Amino acid sequence: MNRRNPFDVLGLPTDPALTDEQIRAAWRAIAAATHPDRPDGGDLARYTQAGAAYAELRTPLGTQRSLGRHHRAPPRHHPPLPPAPPGWEDRPPPSIRPLLLLPERIRHGRPLRLALRAAAAVLLSLAVLALIPGQPAGPAIVVGLITWFILTGRSDLAPPPRR
Repeated sequence: MNRRNPFDVLGLPTDPALTDEQIRAAWRAIAAATHPDRPDGGDLARYTQAGAAYAELRTPLGTQRSLGRHHRAPPRHHPPLPPAPPGWEDRPPPSIRPLLLLPERIRHGRPLRLALRAAAAVLLSLAVLALIPGQPAGPAIVVGLITWFILTGRSDLAPPPRR
């Protein structure tokens, strides 16, 4: 859909520094000259276009959106990032580090109790899905069992290493 530039409709420059008063004054001037209640009948099409343009530009957010559609600012060039410190590439990202420590925490924790909890969660999940297949409660119960395993299984893990 090809939309008309609301700045052109109101006779305003496409300028981010326009104030609300400037936009309102431009709309009022056009509205006064083209209103359908004028003795000469006005210009309904121009009045409607001006009203739509003012409705689009009357809020700061609308003005910014219109500027983004009708005024393309030159792309900003960001300076390149500095090089990483030596040895930084060998470290895993902080979001993956707990997952990499998980096997060590299982081995030094209580692995048998954790395995029993996992087996109980799996068997109960399979039993629920076999007893009530296709019911909406089935997945909810399975999610509840997984949540139970995660929350109670933490006690069977060794504490995380100190930094």
